[in-house]
Amino acid sequence: MQQQCTLKLLPAEAASASIVQQYAASHFSVPVSSISGYHILKQSIDARSRQPWILLTIRVFINEPFVERSHLQLALQDVSKAPHKVIVVGAGPAGLFAALKLIEAGIQPILLERGKDVRSRRRDLAQLNKEGIINPESNYCFGEGGAGTYSDGKLYTRSTKRGDVNRILNILVQFGAEDKILYDAHPHVGTNKLPQIITAMREKIVDCGGVFLFEKKVTDLILHDNSITAVKTADGDRFDGAAVILATGHSARDIFILLHEKNILIEAKPFALGVRIEHPQQLIDSIQYHCNTRDALLPPASYSLVQQVDERGVFSFCMCPGGIIAPAATSAGELVVNGWSPSKRNNPFANSGMVVSVELQDIAAAGNKKGMISKNGLQNPLSGMYFQQAVEKKAFEYGGGKFVAPAQRMADFVDQKVSASLPDNSYLPGLNAAPLNEVLPGFVHYALKNAFREFGKKMKGYFTNEAVVVATESRTSSPVRIPRDPETLQHPQVSGLYPCAEGAGYAGGIVSAAMDGERVVDEIVKVLNKN
Repeated sequence: MQQQCTLKLLPAEAASASIVQQYAASHFSVPVSSISGYHILKQSIDARSRQPWILLTIRVFINEPFVERSHLQLALQDVSKAPHKVIVVGAGPAGLFAALKLIEAGIQPILLERGKDVRSRRRDLAQLNKEGIINPESNYCFGEGGAGTYSDGKLYTRSTKRGDVNRILNILVQFGAEDKILYDAHPHVGTNKLPQIITAMREKIVDCGGVFLFEKKVTDLILHDNSITAVKTADGDRFDGAAVILATGHSARDIFILLHEKNILIEAKPFALGVRIEHPQQLIDSIQYHCNTRDALLPPASYSLVQQVDERGVFSFCMCPGGIIAPAATSAGELVVNGWSPSKRNNPFANSGMVVSVELQDIAAAGNKKGMISKNGLQNPLSGMYFQQAVEKKAFEYGGGKFVAPAQRMADFVDQKVSASLPDNSYLPGLNAAPLNEVLPGFVHYALKNAFREFGKKMKGYFTNEAVVVATESRTSSPVRIPRDPETLQHPQVSGLYPCAEGAGYAGGIVSAAMDGERVVDEIVKVLNKN
């Protein structure tokens, strides 16, 4: 028979299969010899006391043969001669999972990616980090796998209503991710391993007859009688399809502008903006695990922080233990930072986005600046994008060029004091000591400096000049929403146009975006089956 239980174990105990079986035998009052094995269903860390514990939920095989964990296998088919084609714009998580789902449904995906494949993309990232030269079509945001390729591969989501989380995780395992993502409380893949997984997904899409094209930037949407029939790319090519999935990500500003110019409804939406903050990983370990030296069997510690400052939310975002801060801009003259970690999370620094909610009234209050407010007094749907862009340009200016980032030590940031020196850090283009209160909008700086003091009370030692604050973290989510019907998921004005995932303002993160891509395909299949 198979029985389930949860065990509270020391890290060394949890790492030993034989010891786990001994505890399981004791729990069920059976001899150890009657247990043939177990599956881990969930694994988490309880570090509330001075002794961290591993909480292990397992399914135990008692008096029956052990069976290895079964994995999902996609029912893919040859779609090279399929009667229907669907255009997928963008090869991030939403686009990739949408393409696979289309193949399952017998529909040929034509996937158009503005950037390069992951291997070629690495060379552009190296040039950005070492020489400060950016390729606006191939960078940390654009290219095969999208921004998710270089975002640590975090797979935790609360968006279970959007789809089947376990299905997404199982598909990732099918394409090369480790089994542990199926049971870790906060699973991640690691930026070093994601490229191989993404490449395997692309190869399978092509093997099944899907079309996968790089350096195909969509520059026009072809409409007929309020329906989308095709897209055009920058090189003049035209691609026709029964539907178009827009999975372009939060940084495809040209797509937002294109929609606006074609009078296709888009909306300004709230987003978040702030900084990336980096501590020595050993300091975060000591705070979270209540020790001077982290147990080698424990992962580098992470944190999640939230604070209300005058009814405005301040929160940590995309926390990267053992990680690296990276330049994530998509255009020259603009500075954006993000973070990532390798699978082992073994770098000496811990970084996290620390951002402040930006509401529509904040953008309007920025003053009737060009592009912010339209002539009739209504808010321009691109106003949030322009607001975001203005901060990024200022950050580039204060960095001094070549994507050197403006920065301050944490206590200096709060005291509005330009740091006399900056600590060792992971940001390869380099840091320049600068007054970040002049870079960030006033309400953002005010909220951050007050939140930092409060975070220091919640995590003793967090508020320190050993930490460095780097501007600017501004691409946490899209400042634009592309509306869609809640039932059909189509744009309310354009039949056959399916805005999708983070770039449309509906889902953030790898898993949520992947589920949204699949949801959109489900609706497309319903329409095509009716026809």
